[in-house]
Amino acid sequence: MTLGENLLNLRKKSGFSQEMVAEKLGVSRQTVSKWETDQTVPELIKAKSLCQIYNVSYEYLIGECPITGDVTNMELIVDEIDWTSAWSKKYPILDSYQGTKGIDTYKEKISELYDNFKNELGFDDTDTVLVLKDILYQKYKLMIKKTK
Repeated sequence: MTLGENLLNLRKKSGFSQEMVAEKLGVSRQTVSKWETDQTVPELIKAKSLCQIYNVSYEYLIGECPITGDVTNMELIVDEIDWTSAWSKKYPILDSYQGTKGIDTYKEKISELYDNFKNELGFDDTDTVLVLKDILYQKYKLMIKKTK
């Protein structure tokens, strides 16, 4: 999608007219029209203002990234993200632990714990993951606090 197409879609999604956007930015309606038809591109300072008006990142605006500041849009793509790969750049253990000797035993134990937790407390899968993750995070924070 081009910058102009993004600008047009974002403006329509926001319910703004070209005049409204032009007024917010201190430009003419014709300037907004030229941006939306890819005849010209906005100056960097105007692009920054457009990002603020539409609540999107600069990367999203220029078509580099599908994630916006709008949480509802992020929820639509969150299941498409490979979180292990994404986090493994910061935490390389996530790329390598699968081959660790004995890890399958712990996977089975954790799966059993997951199923028991879910069934006994009546949580759905999402709530089960979120609560177990939070419990582990609280444990981690406590251990970090103790080591300081």
